[in-house]
Amino acid sequence: MKERWREIATGIGAGAVAFVLLRLPVSQWLPLAVLAGLLFYLFRGGLLPGVGRGAVAQAVQGTGVTFDDIGGQATAKQELKEALEFLRRPDEAARFGIRPIRGILLAGPPGTGKTLLAKAAATYTDSAFLATSGSAFVEVYAGVGAQRVREAFAEARRLARRLGKQSAILFIDEIEVLAGKRGRHTSHLEYDQTLNQLLVEMDGISTDDDVRILVMAATNRPDLIDEALLRPGRFDRIVRVELPDLAAREQVLRIHMRGKPLADDVDLGQIAQETFGFSGAHLESVCNEAAILAMRASAPAITMEHLREAIEKVMMGERLDRRPSEEERRRIAVHECGHALVAEILRPGSVASVTIASRGEALGYVRHRPEEDRFLQTQDQIEDMICIALAGSQAERLLLGRPSTGAQSDFQQAAQLARRMVEDGMTSLGVVARETVPPATLHRAVTRILRRQERRARALLGEFSDGLEVAARALLERERLTSAEFRRLVGLPPLSGPAGRTAEGRPAAERDR
Repeated sequence: MKERWREIATGIGAGAVAFVLLRLPVSQWLPLAVLAGLLFYLFRGGLLPGVGRGAVAQAVQGTGVTFDDIGGQATAKQELKEALEFLRRPDEAARFGIRPIRGILLAGPPGTGKTLLAKAAATYTDSAFLATSGSAFVEVYAGVGAQRVREAFAEARRLARRLGKQSAILFIDEIEVLAGKRGRHTSHLEYDQTLNQLLVEMDGISTDDDVRILVMAATNRPDLIDEALLRPGRFDRIVRVELPDLAAREQVLRIHMRGKPLADDVDLGQIAQETFGFSGAHLESVCNEAAILAMRASAPAITMEHLREAIEKVMMGERLDRRPSEEERRRIAVHECGHALVAEILRPGSVASVTIASRGEALGYVRHRPEEDRFLQTQDQIEDMICIALAGSQAERLLLGRPSTGAQSDFQQAAQLARRMVEDGMTSLGVVARETVPPATLHRAVTRILRRQERRARALLGEFSDGLEVAARALLERERLTSAEFRRLVGLPPLSGPAGRTAEGRPAAERDR
């Protein structure tokens, strides 16, 4: 009905314009007609600030992505499939009187596969798919953002009709740019007008449309989004897309290793164990970097050494050409061996490797491997983490007489952990409110924790001072030691069982100098 009235209005307007132009001399109306045509071309083509049809959302002809292509995220995939049933079975949903789900928000850290999940949802529901980002809607020109929102929804309907689809998915990445809380921008109301238009468009989605539209959006900052957009009836589902756990990491690695030649010594389960906290994007980068290293070395297949080197490259960056002086290299070796020794004493098997090769901003580091994913830490575990953080500077004191500035980041981490102990009620202060703790009281409590762990690290290192010296010299010669090599050099017994737990409970935690 709306289309019919629009055609009638267009016809009446064209007739009126023609009537006026015919009553004027050609010399008067011809320049105006040329100018109007030029402006129409510029605006419709998107060459002037405004809405161009290709500037808002990009249509994807068949995403080619299925849920089986996404490793891990079992909970997110299951929740999505349940929410998408109304698109797959609209008649049954109508029979039960189900209101259509208008929006699904995918929230989680960067690189966890939110865009892939949206593409898989389009394949799963056989829907047209349009992708855009929040920044594509907002301009300094008044009214442009709201117009672009209207055009995005209109384009979704046009695309679905052109492809013969009954539904369309409009995916908006980084939606917090478009849908931030209203009232934050005092210079102009363009942001608020754009969000208001999005709210209006989502409220207009109904089961009576010939094309059912589902808005899917992604963000890693859901706290910034306006509450009006998150209420039921707009974004009806908020799906958490978290970092993959151990089993999911192995699954992601296997997906990205498809078609790549692997050596017999490759154990993807062990690589998954050493990459706690890595996102799917990080894991894909590890597989790609390992393949690049193998090709560069003219190797017939990717080996465990290539994968371990790739992990370090993704974590720390490319190996640097800078080489410290011999005196500095010895200090770095002692420092890193101190971290590794205390970690192996407190958490046997937690060290994957020790190196003094410079990468990124680190002159040396210890890479840890967790036996299992840990999302909570006990008081004993946090104290162990503080002790390991302080062990580098204590090793310098023990073997070299004086510490150096290389322990600055270690001290910051140790202080943060000690502060967390105070705020979580793990000290003699008991349960406290962080806002009401006097600064002097907090300082004394943190200092007591740090001093106690300094003494503990010094005592542990003193028991193996000879082995620490031997390991430091070997690290100077080889630049890198594996866990087994390090344990043998410092005099610790070999491990007979699986690798021990990490002291940090976080991925490949390095001790930067």
